[in-house]
Amino acid sequence: MARKFIYIVAALIVLVIAGGFVIRIYEAELTELAFVPTAKFEKQAAFEPTKYASNEMWFARPGKTENPADWLPLGAAKSEIRGPAAIFFIHPTSYIGRDHWNAPLDDAESQDRARLFLRGLASPFASTGEMWAPRYRQAAIGSFLTTKSEGQQALDAAYQDVLLAFDEFVAKVQKDRPIILAGHSQGALHLSHLLKDRVAGKPIAKRIVAAYVVGWPISVDNDVAAMGLPACSGPDQTGCIMAWQSFAEPAEYDRISKVYDATTGFNGESRKGTAMLCTNPLNGGAAAAADMKANLGTLKPDASMEVGELVVGAVPARCDPKGFLLIGDPPEVGPYVLPGNNYHVYDFPLFWANVRADATLRLRKFLQK
Repeated sequence: MARKFIYIVAALIVLVIAGGFVIRIYEAELTELAFVPTAKFEKQAAFEPTKYASNEMWFARPGKTENPADWLPLGAAKSEIRGPAAIFFIHPTSYIGRDHWNAPLDDAESQDRARLFLRGLASPFASTGEMWAPRYRQAAIGSFLTTKSEGQQALDAAYQDVLLAFDEFVAKVQKDRPIILAGHSQGALHLSHLLKDRVAGKPIAKRIVAAYVVGWPISVDNDVAAMGLPACSGPDQTGCIMAWQSFAEPAEYDRISKVYDATTGFNGESRKGTAMLCTNPLNGGAAAAADMKANLGTLKPDASMEVGELVVGAVPARCDPKGFLLIGDPPEVGPYVLPGNNYHVYDFPLFWANVRADATLRLRKFLQK
């Protein structure tokens, strides 16, 4: 499932941002010749167990200066005192080169792009506590556009870095500290596996305020139970999962549904015919639909992607029966809308202020227990 879904969605986020153009979701147009790495796959050596003890292996962590997630859009109030949570955020794909199957950490372009992603995607969580955002040898964009085994090997290798980073995070964070987990696109894929492998059935599950697994399909029937946390059903619930995939209307997501139906869930059963998890970010999962009046602020970036402002009441949101989040008429939030009215690039920015408020409220409820 990993390669195929990223092929349709996660690859496009980088291709569109990097190239400033729209690519249709057709196999013939996203060819191996153009994007698949030309280098021979070489199994990357595992990092030594203490690798993530170094500040250099993190975009953000306590004690490291110039945290990109500290960025705020115009109209967002700066929090005077940070909350007591520890946030672990996994960034999406940012490497589009063809020289490696996994991104080298000294590739300046992909690292700068990852920092840019953290500004817009991780910033809603920054006021709740200390941000931890690891650098990792992510799977190259082209490895998601092939059926070759190297693609899955690259994803597996990237996930090993994420696991090592998470283990360092858990070891260094105080044992009674509440935890918020979040990731987008490729980052959400790794987070879904991390929940299954490091949270489900383990004591740390009691410390999770919420997990935001955004921009990745999760089967309600075949994935959620194995991830160890239930879906969020209200804004004051803790220890639950928020997840959505954003489309304006008319939404064209048949290709994503087709790929999803051909995959297998964490329980080993086919996902075909099962709904994808959709929790409405405007009401914390309390109801399928919410009016645009409930939207506290959509992040609208400028052309440079360096400055952004919050626009109140920009879009509504409703989860359709298949599990896609529909936002009504296409809003003007930037030039990076994908074919089919797919607002994947804007999954977090569309609801920036609500995500911030959501994480803040859940943390407060967690502390009141």
